[in-house]
Amino acid sequence: MKTYSAKPADIEKKWYIVDATDLVLGRMSAEVATILRGKHKPTYTPSMDMGDNVIVINAEKVHLTGKKLSDKKYYSHTGYPGGIRETDPARILAGKFPERVVKKSIQRMISRNPLGRQQMSNLYVYAGNEHPHQAQQPEVLDLASKNPKNNKVRK
Repeated sequence: MKTYSAKPADIEKKWYIVDATDLVLGRMSAEVATILRGKHKPTYTPSMDMGDNVIVINAEKVHLTGKKLSDKKYYSHTGYPGGIRETDPARILAGKFPERVVKKSIQRMISRNPLGRQQMSNLYVYAGNEHPHQAQQPEVLDLASKNPKNNKVRK
């Protein structure tokens, strides 16, 4: 029996929408990364972009468990000597671009190569409830009902 390998003509892409309100960041990111890679499909081929398009709305309302909101650090470098900068998720979520926390979390679960960059182009993250993709008729993906640990109510 030969191993099935998908051709570009065989790939069908769907659109999903995820509401990130009170979802745990890591659990949501793992599910979205699986869909972006296409591993949820029976015809998954590792060398092809099999994944679907995912829209994440309400990214500013995502939940981090434990003390990650204050203790977790994100590092960046300016390129100059001594130019390392650090920030925490609380500051990013309260800032101008709160969707970057969700986007970085998902990006770090995708492989770091040209295929991974192509798969990341199928991700659309919005801080609020509005998105410009109504014409694609996205299916609602309810991650909160998959596991009780996925949904955390803020205190």
